[in-house]
Amino acid sequence: MVFPPPPAILASRDLRAADLEKSPAEAWLRIYAWMQLARTGDNRILDLFRQGLIKGTVTGGQGNEGLVVPLALLADKAIDVVSFSHRGLGGHLVWSGHLCDHLNQYFANAASPTLGREGNIHHGDPAQRSLPMISHLGAMLSNVAGATDSQRRFGRPAVGFTFFGDGCSSTGDVHESLNLASLLSLPVIFVIENNRYAYSTPLSEQFVAGTELWRRAAGYGMEGFSLDATDVEACTRTLAATIAKVRATSRPVLIEAQTLRLRGHAAYDTCDYMQPGEAESYATRDPLPAFRARLAAAGHGTKLTAIDTELTAFVEASIKVSLATPKLEPAGMEAGLFAPASPPLPWKPEPASPVSLNLAQALNAGLRKILAERPESLLLGQDIATYGGAFKVTDGLLKEFGRPRVLNTPLAESACTGYAIGLAVTGHRPIEEFQFADFSTEAVTQIALNAATYHFRSGAACPLILRLPCGGGLTFGSFHSQELESFFLSMPGLRALYPSTPQDAFDALLAAYEDNNPVFLFEHKALYRRGRQPVAWNPRYREVWSPRQLRTGAFATFVTYGEMVHLAEEACDYLAAEYDTSFDLFDLRALSPLRLDAIKASLARTGRLVVLHEGRRTHGFGAELVARLTEEHFAALKAAPLRIGSLDLPVPFAPELEQAYRPSKDKIIEQITAWMG
Repeated sequence: MVFPPPPAILASRDLRAADLEKSPAEAWLRIYAWMQLARTGDNRILDLFRQGLIKGTVTGGQGNEGLVVPLALLADKAIDVVSFSHRGLGGHLVWSGHLCDHLNQYFANAASPTLGREGNIHHGDPAQRSLPMISHLGAMLSNVAGATDSQRRFGRPAVGFTFFGDGCSSTGDVHESLNLASLLSLPVIFVIENNRYAYSTPLSEQFVAGTELWRRAAGYGMEGFSLDATDVEACTRTLAATIAKVRATSRPVLIEAQTLRLRGHAAYDTCDYMQPGEAESYATRDPLPAFRARLAAAGHGTKLTAIDTELTAFVEASIKVSLATPKLEPAGMEAGLFAPASPPLPWKPEPASPVSLNLAQALNAGLRKILAERPESLLLGQDIATYGGAFKVTDGLLKEFGRPRVLNTPLAESACTGYAIGLAVTGHRPIEEFQFADFSTEAVTQIALNAATYHFRSGAACPLILRLPCGGGLTFGSFHSQELESFFLSMPGLRALYPSTPQDAFDALLAAYEDNNPVFLFEHKALYRRGRQPVAWNPRYREVWSPRQLRTGAFATFVTYGEMVHLAEEACDYLAAEYDTSFDLFDLRALSPLRLDAIKASLARTGRLVVLHEGRRTHGFGAELVARLTEEHFAALKAAPLRIGSLDLPVPFAPELEQAYRPSKDKIIEQITAWMG
């Protein structure tokens, strides 16, 4: 449908500091017009919600316009990065898109920018570096830091802007991100929107009396200050100077912006927690009417009236268009989970001759190849630089490629993963190493709720490799030995490879790197130095996304992956020699997506199924495999499937206990022979 043309005063979405001196009347009127559009839009959206025309809920930015609109106008929207909060409709309107685009998001209609997959104000515009927020607002700070660093790495003098409330400032992600931005000297302006309530919790129940949140900046070695966002002129001038300074110095700044809670947290908020007279006192400090009054007193009353009239008509016309837009159809929704496949990258056919490597060395060779041939790549993780990683997988890469490409990170898994996400959605392809897979639980929100959902809710690709050294058998105990594939892959949007040989590990890195989605690379620690095998350039490296058949037999179909592949091979050889019983043995290799056609064909022929994995049996990945493989052939099965996994316990430490906990060759043979009998 044709969108109504915006009023002429909205033609410009930009403002420069010089405009405040050269053409002050024009500049202040432009700011007023965008503020008024945001206020009118927020109020009408609330009306439409109350009429039942908008579902879910709505949050309003009434009272925040004097902060978010000037900042959005002052930003360089050709290169800068932003993530707005629930209060940021005015910023969204300035940054990109027509009012109808934003209304369509609220109506969740067929023209919604997210195709109705994401809730109203959560949308952004990743193509224009407006990062869509998740409700875990603290998680967005590191995304902006990463995306801003991505711009800087491409040679663009970008500044990042991220917004969060006084309540959110207590979260660990905020502190991790402030430290990371200061450590890496990233030009990000962190804005605390302090409206004195975290939903209904007042400041007095969040912080010790007298706490000034901006003073936390000193602890991270960055500048910080408080800003009165109800004084539009002073706020605009301060923001202009701050943006210029951050752009020039590439140093972060923390701003505590004093804003107002003119509406509740969301449409359903009754505000009955506020003190008597508090709401009325806030209304007297509303920045929009005060700003309008000062402009009128300066002789602009006639222009203001004309602006108000035009904006009201524009908003109503836009609402009419959006209401007439058809509703969404669910067909095709599942196809939007993953970003489309990319063509193979132009890898050099090296190493051309096989080199004898163990699995850790094969991974090192793969990482070296990626860094040498792909300029958009970089590695990050704890102790991966000078030390070469806890398992020496990145040994020597810092010396060869330098600090900007091989980056040690602080102990802040959530912020560092969020930083990697920001890099990934703005043109880089980061590879993050977790020292142990267990530590990835610190970044569950970033991985499972942010990276994994990015394409579905915004249409943007998030190409990211997450390397997880995993598995037991080395007496590392409960916090260094877990298998987390079932835990993570229950969340949609994640891909996973689990190689069992050096060649597969080398191939898996290349295949994962060129995928446009977040990909886990599970690396069993016991395989790092379990023998050497020839490794060379394999033009069919993408076949690692499909199972490989290792043995051929008639009795049953045997499926496994990771270190268990080697135990399964030994068990199959023993059973063939001692029981004259043969198996179709498959190394799954890819855990997501599951490509099971060859295994299903095998099962249709054998009628029996054995699934082996190291993870705990209850809720283990084998349960999913059994369900997927038997639901089509259940009636043809000759026996109940056999599922072999570890005990339902935390991973014990003592060698004798760990041996009893996890599958072994002897236990696998024992369980299979009992099942056969």
